[in-house]
Parts: sequence; C-alpha cells; structure tokens
Amino acid sequence: MIRETEGRDSAGTLPMGNLDTPPALPAAGRTPVAANAEDVFVLPASFAQQRFWFIDQYNPGNTAYCLPILLRVAGNLDPKILERVLNEIVRRHEILRTTFCLRESELVQVISEASCLKLSFVDFSLLPEPKREARAVHGAREESRRPFDLGQGPLFRAHLWRLSNSDHLFLLDMHHVIADGWSFSVLLHELAVLYEAFEEGHESPLPELSLQYADFAQWQRDRFQGGGQDENLSFWKRELAGAPPLLDLRTDRPRPSRQTFQGAYETELLPPGLTERIKALSRREGFTPFMTLLAAFFALLYRHTGQTDMVVGSPIANRSRVELEPLIGLFINTLVLRADLSGNPTFRELLARVGRVCVDAYTHQDLPFERLVEELKPTRDPSRNALFQTMFVYEKAFVQPFCAGNLRFTPLEVDRGGSLADLSLFVIDGRDGFTTGLEYNTDLFDASTIRRMLGHLRTVLQAVVENLELRIDAIPLLTAAERRQLLVDWNQT
Repeated sequence: MIRETEGRDSAGTLPMGNLDTPPALPAAGRTPVAANAEDVFVLPASFAQQRFWFIDQYNPGNTAYCLPILLRVAGNLDPKILERVLNEIVRRHEILRTTFCLRESELVQVISEASCLKLSFVDFSLLPEPKREARAVHGAREESRRPFDLGQGPLFRAHLWRLSNSDHLFLLDMHHVIADGWSFSVLLHELAVLYEAFEEGHESPLPELSLQYADFAQWQRDRFQGGGQDENLSFWKRELAGAPPLLDLRTDRPRPSRQTFQGAYETELLPPGLTERIKALSRREGFTPFMTLLAAFFALLYRHTGQTDMVVGSPIANRSRVELEPLIGLFINTLVLRADLSGNPTFRELLARVGRVCVDAYTHQDLPFERLVEELKPTRDPSRNALFQTMFVYEKAFVQPFCAGNLRFTPLEVDRGGSLADLSLFVIDGRDGFTTGLEYNTDLFDASTIRRMLGHLRTVLQAVVENLELRIDAIPLLTAAERRQLLVDWNQT
C-alpha cells in the first residue's frame, strides 16, 4: 500500500492558495541535450526534485524514497498485453522516461522522446504450491528495496510473478523524484482503462495530455523568479520565527553522526467505532479529521517530550488546479505546522489553535518547501532533517481493489525498508476505519517502543472523544495492558 505521501483531501475543505494555470511548454521549445541527440530533451527540475536528488547524492543507495506498490491479480492475465499497457503509459507521461543530471551547475530533467519498458516476468507456477507465493513475496520484497540510479534510469520498473494461470503478483516501483502517492491513482486508472481496451482489440480511449510535469516545473521556477511568492514567504518567516530546531523525543539509541534512512513500519487499526466518533467530534466542533488527529498527535508528542512549542512536517497534494490532476509527477509540497501547547490548554483549546495553524498554512501552501529552507537558512546538521524531524500524514487509501476486464487487482502490503524522517505518523482513512501507522528510523527506535507509542495514541484519542475539556497534562497515556503491568504485575512481590 502507498504510505509515504499526501491525501487527496488531507485537511478537508480549506483555502487552496492562488495557483494560476501553468502554461504548457510546446515540444518544439524543448532543448536537445546535444546536436546529435534529437530524441532527448532537457528542462529544469522542480524544487522538490532538486531536494530529492540532493538527498540521493548525499546518501546513495538508500531506498527510503522508493515508492513500491504490490498487487495481487486474479484472472487470466496476459503479460504481453500488460507490457503494452505499461509502455503506452510511459509514452503518455514524459516523467516516466526522465533521468537527471547537472548542467552548468543546475539540476535538469533529461527526457527521452522514446523509451521501452521491459516487464520482468518470472513463472513460479511449476513449483510446489506452498513455495510459489513465498518465492514471489520474497522477490517482491527484494525488488522493492533495490535502489534507483537517478542519472541512468529507468526510474519506473514493473515485475510480474505467475503463481498459476489465474493468480499473479504484480509490483510497480517508482522513485519519489518522478512521482507521488496521487500518481499511483493516475497510473492504475490508466492501466485499468488501457488493459480492458487492448484486451478487446481496441486502441487507447484516453485523451492525450495537454500538460506534462516538466511544464509545471518550468512554471514553478518562473513564478518564483517573478516575485509571485513574496507574500507567502513573508508569512512563513513570521510563522516560524524562533521555532525550536529540534524535537526532544527520547530515542532507544544515540543518534548517528550522519542521518540514515533505514526504517520500518508498525500499524494498528483503531477499535470499532472510534473512527466515527473522531469524525463526529470534528463535525460537531467545526474542524476536519485531519485537524483533530494532528492535535492528538501534538498532545502525544507533548506527553513524550514536555515541549510546548514544536513543529511537524505535513505533505499536501499541491494539485489545486484540475489541469494537474491527470499527471504523474512529484507535485507534493511539505508544510511546516507549528503548535503552541503553552499554558496547559484543554484539548478543545488545543484543537482550536491547531485549526487556525492549518487554515493559515493551507492559505499559503504554494511556497515550495525547498525555497523556505533556503530562505530560513537553518543550522545544517547532517544527523537530521532541516526544520522538523517528525511528520504527520493523513490520507484516503489511494489504492483500492479495482477491475480491468476480467482481472481483479487487490493491493498488498510491501515494506520498502526506509524512513523519510525520525518518526512519521500515517493515518489512513480506509473502508474499515482509521489505520494508524508509525514509520520510524530503526537506527533510533526499537519496534517495541513504536508499538507502545501507537497504543498511547489510541489511548489519547479514546480519552479526548469522551472529554474535550481534559487538559493536555491530564490526558491518559498508558494502555490497559501497561496500567495492569504497572499497578498489578510489578507489585506482586
């Protein structure tokens, strides 16, 4: 499942900034890399691509920025049709045939006019049945942890394992520098439409795209150079003035001198009924579930650190114009959300403070996070992220089961073995309710610590839906099992 990014409606109905329609760059205006390379073009990279490329250069081989998705496919799948579908998607979206290089000290996108994707196919159907799925799952895990070469590519890979004529595992993997979570919903929608059309002997029914990701990247840079972000920049400078550079969260091991991206993921489905109570509370108080869950996360971090001033990063889709919705690409932006927990407020008071922070942040969301870091010039520390070390992500489940012709695709969990920050809370709004997940750096935390923290979050949520007037110092933290261990088990002397 996709975990690493933003939701389509991550904060509910909020002001979405003033994004003008990005002007399209005609193909004739694209610059060949060399006089004899007419099928290769070069255009500026976006600010987000620049940051991700730098991280990859600084820590080569890390897989924290891989975006794998694993699907089980039921039905008589034809690998040749699937490969044709994938190549049509690659043809439609320039970003899937893009690599990166420095040119005159500036990072650029190198776009190949023609590129052929080869579907990796392994047939395990002749193995004894118990071994088939184990071998395929192992292969998917290994492939999802294989790093990308941003200079050589390809940055989009596909693998298929046959378990039987009507049962397959299908892995799609892209580097974050060319895609985000929303991109997978675009890709899978096109895959379903194209497979059904090709299977029936028809041509592609999809309309040609009027924009490409590189057009957005060029527009983004032109807008910033033209002074179009001055108001947003002034807001963020005021908002983050004097913000604490660190979150003093206790770790299980000393922090390495250089930031690592080794990670793992722990999840928990909230108890039945709690999701609806959180949503009902949010409606009643006039806030979105995003705001309520973020306030609870701040309360949890306060109880673990004692800090009354803290910041977390939160990604947003950054596709506030309909023209951008059908594109694959790295559109997400990261907002730095600052909480004021001074004065031991009630949870209702904290929720109101967090709500105001979110509305202001989304009103000024267009400023690229990378430009904000450049302007604020925080003290560089190679052992941690700039501005924040903790993230909060609320998203609708991007990948739901879907059909393509006679095939049914069902998402499966796959762990890429990486972590983008010290600690990131993901709340997935799915069919069965909220699933909370903590992605964590395994060089800092033990799995047992993270599981306890998930339990603490559940306890906080259960308490605040019962009583909004609880002051944050009084919000219970321990789970029932921890209370029993503390009060009963450890006192049986």
